[in-house]
Amino acid sequence: MVKPRQLVPDFSVDLLDGTTWTLSDQSPENFTMVVVYRGYHCPLCNVYLNKLNKIADELKAKGVTVLVTSSDTPERAKKAQQDWGLDKLALSSGLRIEDARGLGLYVSQGIGVTSVGVEEPELFAEPGLFMIKPDQTLYFADIQTMPFLRPDLSSLLANLDFILAKGYPARGEA
Repeated sequence: MVKPRQLVPDFSVDLLDGTTWTLSDQSPENFTMVVVYRGYHCPLCNVYLNKLNKIADELKAKGVTVLVTSSDTPERAKKAQQDWGLDKLALSSGLRIEDARGLGLYVSQGIGVTSVGVEEPELFAEPGLFMIKPDQTLYFADIQTMPFLRPDLSSLLANLDFILAKGYPARGEA
């Protein structure tokens, strides 16, 4: 598991626009936010990513670039983008299970069809949210074993002003 103030392992994913996104190539003003969702099969991910989509412009204004990724196939990721109306987020597919584990994420085995009638993949990463500083060190992480609880995005957005104004350091490094 990566601790705050430690280098986040580099990884690459394919964006839905056909380009490749690599963590070490990012140069945000303040943070790169990486949001890992379970996949198209997850109705709670739909709700959460719609909340994120609504604040995407505000995050950008605060110097935060956002990547949303999963271990889904490109086809499933495109369905999520289209069906869920995620028009303001950089969505990618193909987060390798090894990279998910390198980030400290939990991995689940598919158990069949979900409540929305979509089959779970054989293996997929459980949710996580990472705030990564421009030097690629971890500032904040929230890692889940289940789809039910996620960080409150409105609180995160509100606290960014304090974090940036006060130069609040990453915590949990000891």
